[in-house]
Amino acid sequence: MVILSTENLEKIYGSGENEVRALDDVSLEVKKGEFVSIVGTSGSGKTTLLHMLGGLDRPDDGRVVVDGKSIFTLKDEELTIFRRRKIGFIFQSYNLVPSLNVYENIVLPIQLDGKEPDSEYIDRIINTLGLSEKLSNLPNNLSGGQQQRVAIARALAAKPAIILADEPTGNLDSKTSQDVLGLLKITSERFSQTIVMITHNEEIAQLADRIIRIEDGKIVSEA
Repeated sequence: MVILSTENLEKIYGSGENEVRALDDVSLEVKKGEFVSIVGTSGSGKTTLLHMLGGLDRPDDGRVVVDGKSIFTLKDEELTIFRRRKIGFIFQSYNLVPSLNVYENIVLPIQLDGKEPDSEYIDRIINTLGLSEKLSNLPNNLSGGQQQRVAIARALAAKPAIILADEPTGNLDSKTSQDVLGLLKITSERFSQTIVMITHNEEIAQLADRIIRIEDGKIVSEA
């Protein structure tokens, strides 16, 4: 089952001699439960693509379909709600709320949606990510690796259709990076979670089920 797809995505910045095609006719499909890496050098268009997949920016042409919904047919407010319910984000800067403890950060997206957290499911995530002893800690009392684990838990908590990870180990040392990526892989398998990860690191990309390479705004290979 295809959970995420794009059709002929185009994104252009500037005009005339200054025109840059950040995305040039990009079409792809991701199946439910897949762990996919999108690899490219700086300026290749991979971050622009991630922003389109997550509805953070609108394309000039083409469409993105998430869990059966063509997301750019939605108005801004509808898209915000859809994004909160269907798309989990993991950023390299963690983006945790400093005044909330670990547990409060994890369940925040669910509470913003006016729903009650699924306690049993949240507990499974917390135990899988090794956070059970840290739930009352504030983010500034955690290491970078621990903060990224909280970000992963938060992304999983709302049971999104997809998780988008933007250079999730960019601020971590190599050993912590391997630990965090191992946990991403485990959570993908254990919770049948679809994950699309952007990275420039070939070694990190190899952990995924499939690698999509992008250069100059175009997909050049899939394996």
